[in-house]
Amino acid sequence: MLILFLAYLGGALTILSPCILPVLPFVFARADRPFMRSGLPMLIGMAVTFALVATLAAVGGGWAIRANQYGRIVALVILGLLGLTLISSHVAEWIARPFVALGNKLSQRSEEKDSVLSAAGLGVATGLLWAPCAGPILGLLLTGAALNGASVQTTLLLLTYAAGAATSLALALAIGGKVFSVMKRSLGAGEWVRRVLGVLVLAGVAAIAMGLDTGLLTRLSLASTGGIEQKLVDAARPAPAPQPARKQGEPLPVEGEMPSIDGATQWFNSPPLTAAALRGKVVVVDFWTYSCINCIRALPYTRAWADKYKDHGLVVIGVHSPEFAFEKDADNVRDAVKNFDIHYPVAVDSNYAIWKAFSNEYWPAHYFIDAKGQIRHHHFGEGEYQQSEDVIRQLLTEAGYKDLPGGYVQPNAKGAEAAGSGDYSRSPETYVGYARTANFAGKIAHDDSWNYHAPAELQSGQWTLDGRWTVNEEDAQLDKAGGRIVYRFRGRDLHLVLGPGSDNKPVRFRVRIDGKAPALDHGSDIDADGNGTVTEQRLYQLIRQNNGSGERLFEIEFLDPGVKAYAFTFG
Repeated sequence: MLILFLAYLGGALTILSPCILPVLPFVFARADRPFMRSGLPMLIGMAVTFALVATLAAVGGGWAIRANQYGRIVALVILGLLGLTLISSHVAEWIARPFVALGNKLSQRSEEKDSVLSAAGLGVATGLLWAPCAGPILGLLLTGAALNGASVQTTLLLLTYAAGAATSLALALAIGGKVFSVMKRSLGAGEWVRRVLGVLVLAGVAAIAMGLDTGLLTRLSLASTGGIEQKLVDAARPAPAPQPARKQGEPLPVEGEMPSIDGATQWFNSPPLTAAALRGKVVVVDFWTYSCINCIRALPYTRAWADKYKDHGLVVIGVHSPEFAFEKDADNVRDAVKNFDIHYPVAVDSNYAIWKAFSNEYWPAHYFIDAKGQIRHHHFGEGEYQQSEDVIRQLLTEAGYKDLPGGYVQPNAKGAEAAGSGDYSRSPETYVGYARTANFAGKIAHDDSWNYHAPAELQSGQWTLDGRWTVNEEDAQLDKAGGRIVYRFRGRDLHLVLGPGSDNKPVRFRVRIDGKAPALDHGSDIDADGNGTVTEQRLYQLIRQNNGSGERLFEIEFLDPGVKAYAFTFG
């Protein structure tokens, strides 16, 4: 219920967002009609269409996106005709008869002839064109839709979001209708107001056709409503706070029974394990995914705990739950287990069965389970490693194990595994695929090969593409050699999840920072001249600033085509 309320509020806030501007003229074009026969059907058509299209976009793949693009073209034509007929009846008569009939149905001026179906049809067209700015709330809903797949819940959440937007628009429409009526009675300006609305409708069509609703207006919107939405998200579903500091040996509560781990599709380093077979052992379950920088930085500690206490009753189990599609490939997971030198059991959770059994929501997440099969402690994210080791030692002691090794593990982590800088002003994780991207400087063409041109300057936190790319739901693929990605970032470390194309041919690249070779600021996957090669799908550390974590301009140029870019992370 809380998430439904959050979705409704998020939709209602779209009235404050510049992204709503292009569709406002379509709504106010009928401000002088009876609300129940005109405004309400239009808003219902808009909300239902948006919810269905957004559901398909989140779970239906590229075909759904392409179908929506064709629908948007038809909607632009229809609404363009609406604008023309509002401006001039002579123009309407000049248009070919079938289109005139359709335009007249949508813009009929007589109340007696108002049609609920025509109003709903206008709402459908508006719903196809409406592209709300992907703020924190909509991003949360779309991410959940992508993870959970098509369902009644997915559509209901998106419909609730659209209903919130429709409510705000209905209030604006009611106020606009009264103003329109007053102007007609007192000034006799109804015809001129109608013509102004026609001009605004055409301006809205032009803005959407030029991509302003998903480009410039999106960036303005994130500045105006993103903070409000984030506060709502934090209030409804706050980020995991560190557990209160506890004294060594303080009793640990029982948080529940260890769920089943039978849902793994495959196991590495061990035959399949069960919760029942692990009774008598202390278990640490580590949810991770191999391209997640936070998971990578926690691995040195889970490896060290497994090595230190393996002969004293501890079993560490890595549960690999993928974030990207390529992480579902068992061969890729096997290679990652080998490359990260993991020797404890790893369950391949590509269907999220164990993830869902634990009701987990985070990478990394550690669950500490006693010898009776009870969850006694958990920790989300990085850090607090000494407290976690204290929990391990306490549970082992409770289980009767003695002569435990002393001290705390001190991993000598290097490269991407080294601890983060602790700079909380660093740039946020940034997805390259259109489903979850943010702060892109320009317009993104969904699932189509497109020539991108990097602007001369980027604002802090912005990124862009240059060259011929195809941006898909979760990645961007380079179609022609010489393409670039540019990001004005802040942080000590810059990582980029990359992979070769479908032919698996290596892709050479060159990195520049502030227009120069990185020299001492190079990451572990490039040399001082900025040269590197993409050979497999994984996280690549490209920048590690030698001095500080200030704002820099990052640029990577790919010398071969085919590379796929997934996400930036920073440290």
